[in-house]
Amino acid sequence: MDHHLTTTAFSIDGYAIKKNLGIVRGIVVRSRSIFGTLGASLQTLVGGNITLFTELCEKTRNDSFEIMLQHASELGANGVIGIRYDANEVMSGVTEVLAYGTAVVLEKENV
Repeated sequence: MDHHLTTTAFSIDGYAIKKNLGIVRGIVVRSRSIFGTLGASLQTLVGGNITLFTELCEKTRNDSFEIMLQHASELGANGVIGIRYDANEVMSGVTEVLAYGTAVVLEKENV
């Protein structure tokens, strides 16, 4: 699926929604490794951005986004609107990241 046909808004300029296919989601549950936790702990000593956690969070969000797009494609969508993220701690050191939105079939509008 083309990423330019995804948005947090509920419409995409230049496109008409021809069909609403419903909610799609991508869920990733990830834990921190002992090595990542130790490395991040060392980074906290000097302050600033904790890059090990930043990279883990970015990868997890991207993975959940891609799973959501795959789900939408399987339904026949060519776009996803109203995209949101949610994150919950399942247990200590284990986090669920959910990307969700509405799968749609979009058609380019004639101008």
